Amino acid sequence: MRLLMLGGTEFVGRAVTEAAGERGWEVTVLHRGHHAPPAGVTALTGDRTRGADGLAALAEGTWDLVVDTWSGAPSAVRDAARLLSGRAGHYTYISSRSVYAYPAPAGLGEDGPPVSGASPDAGDDVPYALAKRGGELAALDAFGDRALLARAGLIIGPGENIGRLPWWLGRIARGGPVIAPGPRDTALQYVDARDLATWVLDAAERGLNGAYNTVSRPGHTTMGELLDSCARVTGSTAELRWTAPETLLAAGVEPWSDLPLWLPAGELYDTLYRGGHTKAYDAGLRCRPVGETVADTWAWLCERGGSAPQRPDRPRVGLDPTTEAKLLAG
Repeated sequence: MRLLMLGGTEFVGRAVTEAAGERGWEVTVLHRGHHAPPAGVTALTGDRTRGADGLAALAEGTWDLVVDTWSGAPSAVRDAARLLSGRAGHYTYISSRSVYAYPAPAGLGEDGPPVSGASPDAGDDVPYALAKRGGELAALDAFGDRALLARAGLIIGPGENIGRLPWWLGRIARGGPVIAPGPRDTALQYVDARDLATWVLDAAERGLNGAYNTVSRPGHTTMGELLDSCARVTGSTAELRWTAPETLLAAGVEPWSDLPLWLPAGELYDTLYRGGHTKAYDAGLRCRPVGETVADTWAWLCERGGSAPQRPDRPRVGLDPTTEAKLLAG
C-alpha cells in the first residue's frame, strides 16, 4: 500500500507513519520540517498554512491512502483534499468527538447532531469543534464515500505532546503526597495513539467510510487504575491523597487543565467519557490495557530525559505546586 501521511512526525501522525512502516508499506510524509520523520519514509516539505503554495510538493504522485491529522483551519484540509481527490483512493481525516453539538448525552453515537456553523472554507479563527467539523466537511466534499472520519476522544500514549499523561507520570515520579481527584473509581474513556493508528490503517485499507467514534468503551480504565499504574511503572512511593471533587472545585482547581484527565460528574464528563463506541469496536478497534499505555509512555519519557514535547498551540497543563501544597495542608 502507498500511504501519504499529512503530518507524520509527532504523536498521532507519527504513530500512523510508524505503524504503516511496520507493515512494509510505502510511506510518503508531507511535513513542515520542524521534526525529523521516522526512518524509511519519503519526506516532502510543505506548509499547509500557506494555501496552495504550501502543497507544491504534492503536485505529482498517486497514493492508495491519505491520512490527515490537521486540527487548524479547515481550509487547509479543503485544499489538500481537493488537490488529491483524483490521485488518491481513500482519505482518512483524524477528527474529534468535539464535532458533536454540546452537550453530547451519554452513549451518543455517530448519528448525533454536529455543531452548527462549520465550514470547509473557514480560516484559523474558529473554535476547535468548528475547525474539526469543517475539516470533516472538506474531506467529504472532495472524497465522498471514499472519506473516513475517525472521531477520536482523549488520546494518550507514547509521543503525547499535550502533556496530560506525561504530567501525571512526572508528578507521581517525584513522590510525596499527591492530590488525586476522586472518586478513584471514576470511569475514563480514551484511545492509545497506537491503537488508533492500527485501526485507521486497517479501516482505510478495507475502504470503510463515514464517521466512527474511535474511543475505548466507557470505563476501559478508572482514575484509580491509571494513577496506580503511574506509581507502579515509575517505582514511586508517592501517596495518592484522594480528594472529593467539591473540595477541588472550591479551591479553584480547574478540571482537565490543572489536574489533567479529571472531570467531575456532569455534562462535560458525559460528553468526553461516556461516548458511544460500538460502531468502531464492531469494525475492529481494540484498546490495549491501561498499564501497557502507561508503562510505554514512561519508557518513552525516560528515553527523552524525562521531558515531553509541547505543542506550541496548546497551553501547558498541571496543578500549581502552591495550590497543591495548600490542598495537602488542608
